[in-house]
Amino acid sequence: MTISLLPDIAGALEWARKRINAVDARLLLRHVLQCPASRLVGFPESRLDPAQWSEFRALVERRAAGEPVAYLVGERAFYGYDLVVTPAVLIPRPDTELLVELALAHFGDKPGARVLDLGTGSGALAVALALELPGAEVTAVDRSREALLVAMANAARLGASVSFVLSDWFSALEGDRFQLIVANPPYIAASDPHLEQGDLRFEPQTALASGPEGLDDLAQIATEAPHHLEAGGWLFMEHGYDQASRVRSLLTDAGFASIASHRDLAGIERVTGGQWLAR
Repeated sequence: MTISLLPDIAGALEWARKRINAVDARLLLRHVLQCPASRLVGFPESRLDPAQWSEFRALVERRAAGEPVAYLVGERAFYGYDLVVTPAVLIPRPDTELLVELALAHFGDKPGARVLDLGTGSGALAVALALELPGAEVTAVDRSREALLVAMANAARLGASVSFVLSDWFSALEGDRFQLIVANPPYIAASDPHLEQGDLRFEPQTALASGPEGLDDLAQIATEAPHHLEAGGWLFMEHGYDQASRVRSLLTDAGFASIASHRDLAGIERVTGGQWLAR
């Protein structure tokens, strides 16, 4: 009789690397074993039990079919905070952390700022800003009820004080004004072939695509934001790698001042913002 032995950590990773990349394999195995990276390195001879091996194989096959690792493990780090993510929300990306940095640069020394996060998704921006800005009064909106539930769970999990509102951009905020508005809206052209590639295939399309040029939501936010900003308040919007000039024009047309684009870690103009001065 032949006895099939369960693999040890080294063997499981070797099997997985024939199907997916090594980084993803290690992340998935850490998730299954609920262990730090040091265990994979320090105890490669540790053997998986039947349930762990079965779960790991299933996750590897799903990753090989294209499912994002963040959805498979149910979380993604953003600005040093571990956030729950589900297929109901966009996966937080490092580029978006630039919005947090800009907010801190402008309001880090101003306690109690009124902040609005438009299209909060997982709540990444709202949670980070609530935790990083002292005494900030943070409001987060999203048109998706499912996304808001994820964001609310993240705020509760991390102890962030955030008010959540079901709203299609500013529609449920009549009369509300803020000192800072941040947004990472959909900005991919609806016909962009990248929407059918990689992780984007599995993310909510309503959080990715916005009209024939990807500018519809950016234009709407730029136009409506002045009605919800206090005098001297700021608007910062993330956008595509080739949209900075167009977004600067949108802010100019809307009457903003001090308009500038800011580069991400790759040197790409990723966020554009401006200040609203009362007329």
